[in-house]
Amino acid sequence: MRNDYPAVRILRRIGDSPRQRGSVTDTTCPDLFELSDGSFAVIGTDRTEELDALLPDDAARADYERIVVITRETLLRAKRDIPDV
Repeated sequence: MRNDYPAVRILRRIGDSPRQRGSVTDTTCPDLFELSDGSFAVIGTDRTEELDALLPDDAARADYERIVVITRETLLRAKRDIPDV
């Protein structure tokens, strides 16, 4: 875990909650959050090992970065909440 980030807070969920998307347990589903520093946090499935070699030539990933996958439905339901600027 990297400790050089300033303290941030989760401001809000982006899109519908897992329960609204049909999760029965509401505990292990993809999710998106807007953070107080203006960035976004993603909870998804780590598929770095599978997808790393498939990145386009103009894409790169630092050692501390992971390729995280969320469902299409999660992103589409979040679209309305993602700010334009």
